[in-house]
Amino acid sequence: MKSGNPVCRCAWATTEPNIAYHDSEWGVPEHRDRALFELLILEGAQAGLSWSTVLKKRENYRAAFDHFNPESVVRYDDAKVAELLANPGIIRNRLKIGAAIGNARAFLAVQEEFGSFDVYIWRFAGGKPMQNAREPGEPLPARTPESDAMSRDLLSRGFKFVGSTICYAFMQAAGMVNDHTTDCFRYAALARGGKAHG
Repeated sequence: MKSGNPVCRCAWATTEPNIAYHDSEWGVPEHRDRALFELLILEGAQAGLSWSTVLKKRENYRAAFDHFNPESVVRYDDAKVAELLANPGIIRNRLKIGAAIGNARAFLAVQEEFGSFDVYIWRFAGGKPMQNAREPGEPLPARTPESDAMSRDLLSRGFKFVGSTICYAFMQAAGMVNDHTTDCFRYAALARGGKAHG
């Protein structure tokens, strides 16, 4: 419970930008391919860092990565990589930037094979949000059998920075799982099938 505020939230959402993200996005089913690509790249960028660090740089990422248009990102050359590595508004990690470009290539291949990334990725949740009932204070898992399966498949398709822990965070972000605690004001709305993006 946030001090002075009657709204009960998940324990991790205590300061901005986490609060706004928790209240409007986290756990909401996402089906737009470009938004899913954004989440995939940002979750990979988070590796070893906090999610709030990534959220604070999100608008900078959108500007730097052509609003996460995979058809643009896939064409990035050495000069563009050098430009990104010099951009203080994003996480300047050569491996993560290279992974974003390679992931755009793999993403487009998945779209070609399945018709959309959405159709492909939601198979790992059985096509609809998995409804958990986390009690307050219950630790969230770092990975699940579903995220293990997603990670293996993404890696086999050439994606990078898609370990099982990153995949589970992606599933939470994309609303493939509802991990809001049962006392959180967002839990019931999403358990009832809250409004999806897409």
